[in-house]
Amino acid sequence: MLIKIIDYQKVDTRKLMDVYSESNYENTDYFFPDEADKEAAVQKVEAGFLDFLKNDFFKKAEAAYWVLEIDGIYVSALRTCMIQKGLYYLEALETRPDCRRKGYGAMLLSSVADSLKENGPFRLCSCVSKKNAASLKTHEKSGFQVVSEEGYDYLNEEADNHDFGLEYCYHGV
Repeated sequence: MLIKIIDYQKVDTRKLMDVYSESNYENTDYFFPDEADKEAAVQKVEAGFLDFLKNDFFKKAEAAYWVLEIDGIYVSALRTCMIQKGLYYLEALETRPDCRRKGYGAMLLSSVADSLKENGPFRLCSCVSKKNAASLKTHEKSGFQVVSEEGYDYLNEEADNHDFGLEYCYHGV
């Protein structure tokens, strides 16, 4: 089932953090390199992640967290926000480590695109690391095309040559 969350109070934070568990663990080295206790570092990363959602992300125009839930478990998630009318930015596509290789990421991307179609024509932009072949394949399977050898993060207004810029375009019926 596709869930669209537009209010931080509606986020099941534990289920969401389970989706991002691997990334949160990996991010401990970046954000808290001096923290010897990995569990404490993960808790700090999670707290920072949730603080960002509550105090920054959900204040953006048409900000939404999209979650694919199966049997009460969040299996895949991503977030979108509107940059300008008809232009959305997608980030943080992730699938729970124990739910990967089952097509859930592509299912989520396709469901989000279908939901956005209800409002008419749009472009949905995303960035994918050039080293992340699985994510690139998932995006392309869902109708995204590589449009740039350099990704552009619309929220931070930064280009990154380590990413591809991808786009999904819907021109209407």
